[in-house]
Amino acid sequence: MFVILIAVLLDVRWGEPPNRFHPVVWMGSLIAWAKKRCPGDSTDRHGNKLRFLWGIAIVVVGSCLVGLVGWIIQVGSSRMIAGEFFQKPFAWVIVVLVQALVLKSCFGISALYRAGQSVFEALSQEDIPRARTQLAYHLVSRDVEHLSASQISAAAIESVAENTSDSIVAPLFFYVTAGLPGVLIYRFANTCDAMLGYRTTELEWLGKPAARFDDLLNLIPARITAVLMIVANNPFRREASSALKTWLRDARATASPNAGHPMSVAAGLLQVCLEKRNHYRLGWEFPPPTRADISQMLVLFRRTVWLAVILASASCQIAMFLPSRSTT
Repeated sequence: MFVILIAVLLDVRWGEPPNRFHPVVWMGSLIAWAKKRCPGDSTDRHGNKLRFLWGIAIVVVGSCLVGLVGWIIQVGSSRMIAGEFFQKPFAWVIVVLVQALVLKSCFGISALYRAGQSVFEALSQEDIPRARTQLAYHLVSRDVEHLSASQISAAAIESVAENTSDSIVAPLFFYVTAGLPGVLIYRFANTCDAMLGYRTTELEWLGKPAARFDDLLNLIPARITAVLMIVANNPFRREASSALKTWLRDARATASPNAGHPMSVAAGLLQVCLEKRNHYRLGWEFPPPTRADISQMLVLFRRTVWLAVILASASCQIAMFLPSRSTT
């Protein structure tokens, strides 16, 4: 419980650590190193088979490496607690702080909030070019050159909603269920997908294993996030029924099997239409969003995050009192 709370407080107070000390940046460097050494020609069938196998190797080997690191940190900490080290004054503080620092590196509460806020502020000043720049730099990979203010607002809301799952709820879920090894493996898979999971000639087959693995890992967290958003907004308000209706109808409209769940719920709760042209329309019966809806999304984001933190902390506390299985 203390690990989660300290990790969240560290993130909210200080944000992201410098790149040279950031485990996710190290993961990205490892993935980039492996990508450069990918065999096979992406323009022929045999080459794509090799690239697909190389993509599997990146996911499997990388996951094993980061999982091992997480296991060493977690088991090492546990042995310190059980041994003489723990008898020294404040030794447990060091153990909790080390684990909290590792966990904190795997989510980005303050970074995501600031990213959404930067787009909102640019739109509030009617600076569309800066809003596009902030959106492209922090939140989306799509082409933003010709987006209107309403389309920028929609893209920002979509990204904050989706990343509420990817960047906060999912890491907490895997920490609660699988400890530091689980959360590090999740973050590695998510980073792999962010770097390799694109449908381009070069990355189509190399990135497919990472994309599928990331989809698999996010199946449960994305749906948990959708529920948390409804609860955080107050399930007894009329918007909750709109969110449930939009969720059940539109969640599968996106190409991703997971992104549509928090996004469609956000559309229903905010009662706005979230549209990516030629791809999907979530909450099609509602009007397009304005910059004010970004602000409302950030309020919903904060509430959802704190609800997730409370539930994750409570789950860890309950797990401490569960009887352990003994063998004879």
